[in-house]
Amino acid sequence: MTAGCFDPGQCVPNKNMLRPAQLLRSETIAAHITENPVTLTVLLCIAWILPGLIGHDPWKPDEAHTFGIVYQLLRDGNWVIPTLAGEPYLDKPPLIYLTAALTGLLFSPVLPLHDGARLAAGLYMALAFLFIALTAKELYGSSKGWVAALMLLGCGGLLLRGHQLIADTALLAGLAIGLYALALAARRPLIAGLWLGTGLGICFLAEGLVEPLMLLMPMILLPIVSPYWRTRRYLQTVVVALVVAAPWALIWPMLLETRSPHLFAEWFWIRNVERLKGIFLFTPNENYFYYANVLPWFAWPAWPFAIWGLWVEGRAGLQKPGIILPLVALIAIFGFLSIIGEGRDVYGMPLLLPISLLAVVSFETLKRGAANLYYWFAIILFTFFAIVGWFYWMAIDLGVPTQLWKHMMDMQPAYQSGGRSIVIILAALFTFAWLVLLFNVKRRPDRPVITWAVGITMLWALVALLLVRYIDTGKTYRTVFVQLAQAVPESHGCIYSQALGEPQRAMLHYFGNILTVRLEKPGKRPDCDLLIIQDKGKSPIYVGGNWKLIWEGRRPGDKVERFRLYRQS
Repeated sequence: MTAGCFDPGQCVPNKNMLRPAQLLRSETIAAHITENPVTLTVLLCIAWILPGLIGHDPWKPDEAHTFGIVYQLLRDGNWVIPTLAGEPYLDKPPLIYLTAALTGLLFSPVLPLHDGARLAAGLYMALAFLFIALTAKELYGSSKGWVAALMLLGCGGLLLRGHQLIADTALLAGLAIGLYALALAARRPLIAGLWLGTGLGICFLAEGLVEPLMLLMPMILLPIVSPYWRTRRYLQTVVVALVVAAPWALIWPMLLETRSPHLFAEWFWIRNVERLKGIFLFTPNENYFYYANVLPWFAWPAWPFAIWGLWVEGRAGLQKPGIILPLVALIAIFGFLSIIGEGRDVYGMPLLLPISLLAVVSFETLKRGAANLYYWFAIILFTFFAIVGWFYWMAIDLGVPTQLWKHMMDMQPAYQSGGRSIVIILAALFTFAWLVLLFNVKRRPDRPVITWAVGITMLWALVALLLVRYIDTGKTYRTVFVQLAQAVPESHGCIYSQALGEPQRAMLHYFGNILTVRLEKPGKRPDCDLLIIQDKGKSPIYVGGNWKLIWEGRRPGDKVERFRLYRQS
């Protein structure tokens, strides 16, 4: 890098000095990136999606109980009634369970069942990236479609949740498909109707009757606020969409009602209607400002670009479909999530779709100083954390430095290092790719977006490759529940459980092949001779009667959860 040059992508190598820029700079690579941004985006999406989907057990809370339902489905073949550890679990319709069961079966010959099932999350994330790109292409032109996908990919709130086996990834894909349909309606109303109905159907089968409101509300509001959608063509789109969505919305509930009218009534009235009514009941326990508080980090770095786009477009932008559609969707989704009062970061994922669209409206007009600040912030941030990631891997797997190794082993004493040469090579390749792309992205308006997307992909890959096994050691229930299963006497009857959470019941079934009769569940119960209790060391559950403790355990490094096995004497 020559003296006075502050741009690694543009510096002219000094022939008298051998510098990193000279070694890593390639005009061929730089030209290929410039001429083929869509190819780069596809590769980045794949590189972002795949790490973290395999290589670890299901983690609580959401992923563990989701996989528990998938595991039960594959064991008993009942796809109509979702079942968790032997009991009906009607929190959500079966779309994510069916998809995960299918991917689990397809890939189980080469992957553990839970890893194969988790690939369903990657499928839905790929759909979300694809359709947000198609929506941006429809609204703003082909030069911005791929940028929208990178904006979404770079959002911090998507990083962990987008790699988990949860129904929210399917909801995200359904909403992305629906937004694309709304953008397409003016040009191809019938095709748009097919996509809109499909998006509504996916939202319904992923979450139930309530969450599709996040798509229905923009669908209703758009013709009210803009003449662009107040047309006969849009009416055709809506009619086709309702026809297409009908099978998605009717087939499974009808099968559920046929199989069990009682369970159908529970799902429809308690899980959906009562929850829908709760939207209009305001209580002091609900957190109505949760999403306003988390958006600064959850939607970073897309939201500053979105605000800039709205500022540049001004009032004139309120007449443009490319502003109206994402803005109406953002207001509708944000209002829905805030009013419903269920504050969890995973529920906020749909907000990232309209924000990513608004972020590409005028990103190329960002002031040069601001763009360079964002660009260098990405370089410094991800380079620093890449060094930190490798440093911690050295401590965990190589024992250097010794003090840090002792500290990390104190937190996870059951961790065993070594035997991962392929993983280390892959992590090194991701790091090298980050350095190569860093020096080969030419100065242009989209350079900060590309740099951030490459950096966050590299960082996630390092965590997923270098550190995930260490993290999994503390999060998995495999060891403790295998030990519990081994402590169960060979001759026994049924097993009671008390205070055993849903994720724990699911993992006890998966790892220990144990189903329990919950004492919390009302009604008649059999006379069992074993009892499993989950409690906290500081808040123990006292057991009376003739119960004798025969085993006690917890996850390695976990000082909170404790499991105890009793036998009736």
